[in-house]
Amino acid sequence: MSDDGTRDARDASVDVIQRELTAFARRARAAAARVHPEIPLVSYTLLAHIEERRGCRATDLAAHYLLDKSTVSRQLAGLEKLGLVERRPAPDDHRVQVLHPTEAGSEVLATAQANRRAAYQERLADWSAEDLDRFAAYLLRYNAAGTADRPGAPSA
Repeated sequence: MSDDGTRDARDASVDVIQRELTAFARRARAAAARVHPEIPLVSYTLLAHIEERRGCRATDLAAHYLLDKSTVSRQLAGLEKLGLVERRPAPDDHRVQVLHPTEAGSEVLATAQANRRAAYQERLADWSAEDLDRFAAYLLRYNAAGTADRPGAPSA
């Protein structure tokens, strides 16, 4: 196969990947809306991160997700209003506020995780263990090579 043929095949594959990842993201947004209609996907993601880290500061969220502080602040205000996140003073510096999920926030996340796991189990039921391992490795590789951590780079 010529270099042009290889390039065309790669371009076609990248187009399929882009289209399918876009469909995946749409399904993720729809699934987040079903878990709690008042929680946008960004807020849900922030809540999950707060729980994973067992608490974090709003500035940590903004830095991790490369979001403007005002965006994070708006999302957190919504989560606080719904009673899913609370602020506590940091143990080592009481001037610093650390975000933690409330019991209700942890319950929302646990329900969402159980629902997502069940959906993935169903969707991947006929995949072999080898296929699942390979798919997981590809996703890890793709995300590790992400450009989101480089300022000014497009994210995908």
